Amino acid sequence: MGWKTLDDLDLAGKRVLVRVDINVPIEDGRVTDTTRIDRIVPTVKDILVKGGTPILLAHFGRPKGRHVPEMSLRQVLPALEAALGKPVTFVEDIAQASQTNGIQLLENLRFNPGEEANDPAFAASLAALGDIYCNDAFSAAHRAHASTEALARLLPACAGRLMQAELGALEAALSLPERPVGAVVGGAKVSTKIALLENLVSRLDVLVIGGGMANTFLAAAGAELGASLQEPDFYQTAKDILARANAAGCRVILPVDGLVAREFAAGAAHEVVLLRPETRLDDDQMVLDAGPDSIKQVELAFAGLKTLIWNGPMGAFEIAPFDTATQAAAKAAARRTREGTLVSVAGGGDTVAALNAAGVASDFTYISTAGGAFLEWMEGKTLPGVAALIR
Repeated sequence: MGWKTLDDLDLAGKRVLVRVDINVPIEDGRVTDTTRIDRIVPTVKDILVKGGTPILLAHFGRPKGRHVPEMSLRQVLPALEAALGKPVTFVEDIAQASQTNGIQLLENLRFNPGEEANDPAFAASLAALGDIYCNDAFSAAHRAHASTEALARLLPACAGRLMQAELGALEAALSLPERPVGAVVGGAKVSTKIALLENLVSRLDVLVIGGGMANTFLAAAGAELGASLQEPDFYQTAKDILARANAAGCRVILPVDGLVAREFAAGAAHEVVLLRPETRLDDDQMVLDAGPDSIKQVELAFAGLKTLIWNGPMGAFEIAPFDTATQAAAKAAARRTREGTLVSVAGGGDTVAALNAAGVASDFTYISTAGGAFLEWMEGKTLPGVAALIR
């Protein structure tokens, strides 16, 4: 793939600058979700096993180049030490970085304006602390910052275990997939995923469009969907995407029926309505989920796939019963993955939450927590943090 891993470099006696993402949720000074911390453990432990000294570089929040005490990485230290099972030395000022052999964590890089400015001088000051650069923060790879882009060009560079797994999964799912390959793209708005859809239709055999964005496609075809979430300004965009898909030989699956309610609330009274160009809903009616026939067509489509990429829910998955389609489709994909007939890769905050709610996240081949970087990769964009690793 053009980039090295920890296995390609001699780490013995070397100080390894490791860019990690431990931008975790904190309440009352305590980490409430250690997922991102847990995911960097294999990289740190491998560096130690190979005789290297890990020096962790990370950001926290958006201090905009100022020292903001409540955004200090010091508060992450207890959870980090617990995950690693080892003490970690906290370094407030990079000028005071020690020459000890223990694991170190540098203070929030974004306290320095040079980080987000991708300042060569700041990158050089970081490079002076180590011998090797390792990027294990795919979730920050779409940012051309000093610690993700400039620094990678100043030292021998490699991908950490999490970055390696992420890139491998995405390559397998989108760059070199086993065909037929399909995707589920859902969520609220077409406007936020135009680039994604335009890129995918040229690469996929099947595209399932769900969630509120499906309403825009249905309305563009003539359906009047009452109070349903939709974007009239993007009707023509929806038509253009369908035309591009048709020209590329990508079959687009839209809901053929939906769960329609008059209020957005858990357990709201609802009915199943066919969704066609001639559909006419009352002004106060809303399509909040795909219906049973739509679920069947998605499950049938999955049965013919070898690879599946998933980004976005198929309905208002936060509340029952409008989580039905998302959960049913997720379980169908998980079942085929367990059977060994499907490679399934999913990413995005709402997507991960929906798969967790369905109890099937662990059954997917790979779950990305990268958010923006995952989306930009799927859009076909070059990620600066990945490009800088390629020598």
